[in-house]
Amino acid sequence: MKGDPIITMTRVTKRFGNNTLAVSDMSLTINEGEFITFLGPSGCGKSTALKMIAGLLPVTAGTITIAPPQGKTEQDLGFVFQEPTLMPWATVFDNVFLPLRLAGINRSQATPRVDKALADVGLTKFAKSYPRELSGGMKMRVSIARAMVTKPRILLMDEPFAALDEMTRSKLNNDVMRLANELGLTVVFVTHSVFESVYLSTRVIVMAARPGRVADDLAVTVPWPRNDEWRISPDFSAEARRISNSLKGTLDVNHIDH
Repeated sequence: MKGDPIITMTRVTKRFGNNTLAVSDMSLTINEGEFITFLGPSGCGKSTALKMIAGLLPVTAGTITIAPPQGKTEQDLGFVFQEPTLMPWATVFDNVFLPLRLAGINRSQATPRVDKALADVGLTKFAKSYPRELSGGMKMRVSIARAMVTKPRILLMDEPFAALDEMTRSKLNNDVMRLANELGLTVVFVTHSVFESVYLSTRVIVMAARPGRVADDLAVTVPWPRNDEWRISPDFSAEARRISNSLKGTLDVNHIDH
């Protein structure tokens, strides 16, 4: 069951220094335990909206509120970037340990946490490996483990699987859904893939470009988490068509407006 509101965006606008209006008047409420996808074409403000939620970019106008945690938590947010952004000179273990080390937690205290994070993404045997020895999918697993090691309530993911082959992407989709379910995470995920958004999400936020804003807010009511069998079902095709039509509608509108 989904909980109370955890992220509230109220009339959020982002204008960059070159006077580019990236996001305009965006309002959205995200509830605890939801898996939300921002879907839209390149340049529609998806990543900008995500980075504002993360506090990596300041808002120009409006407010973003994150509900305070009920219990003690080290860090509200985990962020997974498009690129794994690993330190090439450090082992997998040390890359995952980094946020805990920066938080002042010593290695012996952190080891069980790092081991658990690596086990969660299936990389226990690679703790002593270096990034150069890993495939693209494995590097992204390290990046996910590093985001999860701080035990965040909210996981923000900015097109993390866009550069991966289809099979690896499918596996990682399943891993992220499983972790979100097991750990009770709230996930905000950016993608330009209709199929990925349908498979992962409890809600798809279709964004219109120029400037970015919520064009459609579509619930995907199929039981969650899901499995690969659903990918080849008629229901999946129907949901993909519905969301694809919504996305196409925003593109047609933008074409007319601009």
